[in-house]
This record gives sequence, structure tokens and C-alpha cells, in this order.
Amino acid sequence: MRCPLVAGNWKMNLTAAEGEALVEELLHIANELFDIDVVVCPPFLSIPKIADVCRRSRVKLGAQNCFWKESGAFTGQVSVRQLIEFRVDYCIVGHSETRGRFGTLEVPEGTTGFFAESEETINLKIKTLLYHGVTPILCVGETLAERGGGITDQVIKAQLEGALKGVDPSELFGLVVAYEPVWAIGTGETCDAAEAERVCAEIRRVLGDIGEPEIADNIRILYGGSVKAGNAKELFAQPNIDGGLVGGASLNAAEFFAIIKGA
Repeated sequence: MRCPLVAGNWKMNLTAAEGEALVEELLHIANELFDIDVVVCPPFLSIPKIADVCRRSRVKLGAQNCFWKESGAFTGQVSVRQLIEFRVDYCIVGHSETRGRFGTLEVPEGTTGFFAESEETINLKIKTLLYHGVTPILCVGETLAERGGGITDQVIKAQLEGALKGVDPSELFGLVVAYEPVWAIGTGETCDAAEAERVCAEIRRVLGDIGEPEIADNIRILYGGSVKAGNAKELFAQPNIDGGLVGGASLNAAEFFAIIKGA
């Protein structure tokens, strides 16, 4: 039985103090122990303060990205070794925004190459995270043009195979995959629950080919892309959707708790 998981990706929002207040409010609203896995992924600078709050609760701490080297001359990067000092349990990798693929473009188009994530770097990060015992949340998803071209399944298959190349199948038990259609991120558009279920079932099939079906059956697959209280319950009721990777709605404690209840 796969335990549901709901993760909040704060992206580049909230100061450390604001983030601490948000988690405290979430815990106050809940007023009970969560019977599912709940994760918050704050910006790097907020991790130390949020870590203190998470240690006093069942909310788990995640990071939004990482670098694959232990240390070195890599200005502006953060290693997994530095993250686990603060007991980071999860780390998002391969998010469409770090790949330079945006649902809503808020920067000049010519600057998207700044993000420039690739299947190779995602693969290196996943191997490093697994080595250190941190659970990767691997994001996959297609753009509007790719969906319109009828190549959604091919795109996601290539992303999964590239990200997991050379990973021992036995290590896939410690993996979470998030299906995030790029066209639904930050746009208010949500993938129809039946179609989200179809794609997540296809993800599970591909994972079974990469590893083996028994392993794939134990991997949690999340849906992300304009998840909110109003659609969470229907999405999470699908047999191959085990929770959500939540963006903007995770910045409001009441809304985020309503989504958690939907799981």
C-alpha cells in the first residue's frame, strides 16, 4: 500500500520568517498528526529555520534542487551534503522551471537558457541523492506544443529513461515521480483527472520496464500543476495518483491543509 504524499514547492517565495509562520499555522490548523506524508520545500536560505519547525512535527523537509558534487568551485550551488546537515528528507529534481520550460513565462524569453537543466544533470543529481539517502522527487511533463503534437507519452518516457539511466533498479524503491504538465504550471489550467490518471499509469508502466513491475507498483507518483482544494480530492482518488506536488496553493496554510485532506 503506497502512503499518500503531498509536497509544497514554495519556489522563490517567502522569507525565512514568513515560511516559519506558515508551517506553524499549518500545524495549528491541523491540530492532529498527519496520517500521510507532508513535505515543504522552501528556498535554500529558509531551510535552517524551517528545519527547526519540522523537527517538532511530522512535516518533512525538502529542497527545491541540489548539485551533484560534494564540494568544489561551483559558485552559487548547494550540495546534497550541505542539505542533509539540516535533515532534508526530499529534494525536487528536474522541475520544468529548472529545465527552462515554463507554463507562464515571467522572464524575458532570451533568458530561459539560464536554467538549462538537462537529462544528464538530473541523472547525476538523482544518483547523488540516492547515495546520501535523500528521496528524489523527479518531475516529468510535456509542454503545450508537445501535447498538441501528440507526443506526451514519448516525451515523458525519454525524461524517465534519461533521469534514471544507470540507476540500480533496487534503488527505485526510494523514488517519487511527479507528473507536472508544463502547460498547467502557474496557468490555472489543470489536466483532466482521467487524463492525469492515464499519464500516471503510463509513467508506472515505463518505470516497470526500467526496473520491474513490482518495484514500479511501490513508487509514489504525484500530480502537479494548478492543484488546489477544489480539484485535489478528484485527482488524488485516481488509482495511480498518490498525492500532489503543489505550487502556489502551498503558500496558504488553510488551502494547503484542504489539499492534504483531499489525499
